[in-house]
Amino acid sequence: MQFVDKAKIVIKAGDGGDGCASFHREKFVMRGGPDGGDGGRGGSVVFLADPNMNTLLDFRFARHYRAERGENGRARMSSGKNGEDLVIRVPVGTLVRDTETGRIVADMNKPNRTRVVLHGGRGGRGNARFATPTRQSPRFAQPGQKTVEHEVELELKTIADVGLIGLPNVGKSTILSVLTSAKPKIANYHFTTLTPNLGVVKRYEKTFVLADIPGLIEGAAEGAGLGHDFLRHVERTRMLVHVVDISGCEGRDPMEDYLAIRSELRQYSERLAELPQLVAANKMDLTGAEDNLELFREELAEDGSDVQVFPVSAATVSGFDALLDAIVKTLAELPPVYEFEEEDMQETHRYEPGFSIERDGDVFVVTGGSVEYLLDTTYAEDEGSMRRFQQFLIKEGIIDALREAGATEESTVRMGEWEFDFVE
Repeated sequence: MQFVDKAKIVIKAGDGGDGCASFHREKFVMRGGPDGGDGGRGGSVVFLADPNMNTLLDFRFARHYRAERGENGRARMSSGKNGEDLVIRVPVGTLVRDTETGRIVADMNKPNRTRVVLHGGRGGRGNARFATPTRQSPRFAQPGQKTVEHEVELELKTIADVGLIGLPNVGKSTILSVLTSAKPKIANYHFTTLTPNLGVVKRYEKTFVLADIPGLIEGAAEGAGLGHDFLRHVERTRMLVHVVDISGCEGRDPMEDYLAIRSELRQYSERLAELPQLVAANKMDLTGAEDNLELFREELAEDGSDVQVFPVSAATVSGFDALLDAIVKTLAELPPVYEFEEEDMQETHRYEPGFSIERDGDVFVVTGGSVEYLLDTTYAEDEGSMRRFQQFLIKEGIIDALREAGATEESTVRMGEWEFDFVE
């Protein structure tokens, strides 16, 4: 299966159902009253962390996700059915980010966790709701609340207690295969590992999740090489085990490699650089490793680093007991897996209160959510509806605002497709 850890999709909550404008009809009943029911509420968009998923591949082929619309109201005071919620399943560890604002609106960090990201639109009220002692036969109903689409970015960040980091071909995958039952691809060339591999380690009745994070190169914080594809999967870990090739068999300096990785972590995120670290000096079975290990420890001391170094050999499966004991001890003192702070998505429905006035020559143009709502709920052929229209203009302050903008008895006002004379 292809591993995909980033995808963009478009989501939309369901529109609310329209209210019904109807009147009671029954034999021998001359003037039945209004009996229009309310519209149903639209379905919400809900994200679910599915422990059986491990890639965002499905979202590359289906980009649009829309919840069900609420049903319209019906006669005889029958309300419309609410729309079904849309449940979008994502792998555990997925972040949902609003692409417009950059806000993290959901952190799906626990198996089976749910998070409502968009709420369905409100159902419109039927004409029975508008009946009053002075307006006994309203011929209008309220439309359902319309919702808008939002684009969100899904970003999968591996959830693990311990992350194995290091330059390519230092033996991270081999160490994972030695300590766990995971079977990562292993070969003697760079970038063998292109996706994170996870395994469970058991030590003294304690278990923790170990992740082999793909190797990076200098400049990764700016996106070079695997770049951010590597670094995003480190953010979830509670601690890091920095694997270095202490043998220098490829002509590299272990200390330079170590400092290069530290530098990339710090450039990407100060929090990553401050995570607890242990160093696994791998390939101790090769010639020259002992001398390099002694020099490496001296250089760390000169640099003022107090990081612990554990000589190991993945090839001969030796030296891991002390390393595992140190990992277990460190994890016992650390807080749980890092959780990102969630913010509510700015849900913009069609009828947002407010209005604005602009001049188009001699015409005063009034726009805004309040105006759209008024136009959609007004019926020009109904006298009662038009009286409500006039009262709404006064109540919302639109008449006063037109007067302040310079409108007079001879002025024309435009709202949507309606034009009428301004009357004091």
